[in-house]
Amino acid sequence: MEVSLTEENYIKAIFSLSKHNPAIGVSTNDLSEHLNNKAGSVTDMLKRLAEKKLIHYEKYKGVFLSAKGEKMALAIVRKHRLWEVFLLDKLQFTWDEVHDIAEQLEHIKSEELIERLDAFLGHPKFDPHGDPIPNAKGQLNSSKAKPLNQFKTKGNYVFVGVNEHSKPFLQHLSALGLKIGESIKVEEINAFDNSFRVKINKKESAFFSDKVSANILVEVKK
Repeated sequence: MEVSLTEENYIKAIFSLSKHNPAIGVSTNDLSEHLNNKAGSVTDMLKRLAEKKLIHYEKYKGVFLSAKGEKMALAIVRKHRLWEVFLLDKLQFTWDEVHDIAEQLEHIKSEELIERLDAFLGHPKFDPHGDPIPNAKGQLNSSKAKPLNQFKTKGNYVFVGVNEHSKPFLQHLSALGLKIGESIKVEEINAFDNSFRVKINKKESAFFSDKVSANILVEVKK
């Protein structure tokens, strides 16, 4: 079955948006906003994807990926995240640069190329932003990570990923000296605005706003 680049982008968008509330499904308005397309264009595309049995769609109800659609979405996500690892580790792009390039590379069709890429990289389990990379069977690693602002006590944590992938946000974290795998010690939580005073790898104290800490994924340091 031939699937266009645009159709693949829709499948990946539905997969991404469905993680927020998988029981309800994805609304056409959310898709329209996410993809910056007009609602009419979104509706036309959903009808096309439904005809190809990649989604379950009824007008005015949420959109769900079919089993076939989810398999395709996971394959696209796998390619995207493997390419991000390659771009960062082998070509020395920064973590705020790799996403846009991987958006282009994720549409390469060759499965053999992707399996060789995976082996060449040593079968990485996470991409440069801490997102799990699906394996060849479409299985994702589980994670106990939560946004930093959900922790209400001082203590030691490990930075393992981000919820926000925009270039300004990643550049902001880089300016703070924060990288995946770094230790974060929460020294103080301001009850008024839920801002955090932290130390990153035992360096000088820094301050995270509630918005920043909501988009930083951490695990309790063992």
